[in-house]
Amino acid sequence: MDALHLTLLILCSLSLVYSLSPNCEATSQGSTLRVYHVSSPCSPFRVKTSLSWEESVLQMQADDTTRLNYLTSLVAGRSFVPIGSGRQIIQSPTYIVKVNIGTPPQSLLMALDTSTDTALVPCAGCVGCSSTTFDSAKSVSFLSLACGTDQCKQVQSTSCLGTTCSMNMTYGATSIVASLARDNITLATDSVFGYPFGCIQKATGGSFPPQGVLGLGRGPSSFVSQSKTLYQSTFSYCLPSFKSSNFSGTLRLGTNGQPKNIRYTPLLVNPKKTSLYYVNLIGMKVGSKIVNIPPSALAFNPNNGGGTIIDSGTVFTRLVDGAYTAVRDEFRRRMGKAVVSSLGGFDTCYTVPILKQVPTMTFMFPGVNMSLTQDNFLIHSTFGSTTCLAMSASAAFNVIANMQQQNHRILYDIPNSRVGISREVCS
Repeated sequence: MDALHLTLLILCSLSLVYSLSPNCEATSQGSTLRVYHVSSPCSPFRVKTSLSWEESVLQMQADDTTRLNYLTSLVAGRSFVPIGSGRQIIQSPTYIVKVNIGTPPQSLLMALDTSTDTALVPCAGCVGCSSTTFDSAKSVSFLSLACGTDQCKQVQSTSCLGTTCSMNMTYGATSIVASLARDNITLATDSVFGYPFGCIQKATGGSFPPQGVLGLGRGPSSFVSQSKTLYQSTFSYCLPSFKSSNFSGTLRLGTNGQPKNIRYTPLLVNPKKTSLYYVNLIGMKVGSKIVNIPPSALAFNPNNGGGTIIDSGTVFTRLVDGAYTAVRDEFRRRMGKAVVSSLGGFDTCYTVPILKQVPTMTFMFPGVNMSLTQDNFLIHSTFGSTTCLAMSASAAFNVIANMQQQNHRILYDIPNSRVGISREVCS
């Protein structure tokens, strides 16, 4: 059972009635695309499940932990992460966007991943891929890339088999064998010609996003870099809430149409992994109180990857031990005498109604504060009998995850090395 697809069960009431919306067929407007949660009514990947809420939470926590291990491997420069035994592991992002590849175009619903550069596309004949693949034989603009090309040199984990530029890599817990190729790709109204991507031939050892991954990282092979003449290495998204009955947001490419009054915080660069979007988290507030967090828990450290990243594929925010303990303890203090229980990796859960006494929560960055509503940091059981603080501890670095980003406009302005953050309801 794909645990990624259980997010809807966890965060939405069973009383919601799901049906395909006419908006599912909405076309792109200019350079703005629809972004769907993988479990939305418009997603073909939405599945039903018989698991209880508690079982679903435990499964999602395990999957999110593996996603964190994958991010840790990127920071450390390793090419692999441990593969869980006895069950499939999902680390793939939870948001998808329609992408057209080839001439004539073939449509795929690819997962957005801000921590990955090279696009990965399941190609026809792939072993271990889904039934929906890209058929390169039907595209007149498709071209396999040879060893020695600039694109082959830019992509990590490549090798040469004869003259073909081959890729042997892992994405999360999935081992991937692919050949590097290029073709035209269109996300909105403009095409990027000769876009390099991994044409997957074999995927084993885990579950990969069914129709591939679109890399929105900062590296040279990412969509952001490859489309810079069109979009000036600038994009933004608003991720919809899990609790919306439609939950489709937007991906906006280029400088046109971006919010004018958005506030920015600087991007930091980790020379060991320049693809990741590091920001300087300088503090957190619970209610009006600034939490006393050890400076070392928030400090940016390129040597060991310490600091804070914004990631589109992790569901629940992770804070290093010192930061999480301080935030959790202040949250518990504000909740008064309510009895605390635990559920898997969530150690601050309540089985009595608490919503009236829940404090606000705020991430503090230089230049901007990111204020969270209850939907950004609490999850509730189907019948409302259990509520958990949807954050947990991490040993390596801090991750601002997609649940905390929901209903915010996150603007990535690479030329000016900054990230904009503003509240925007897009569900």
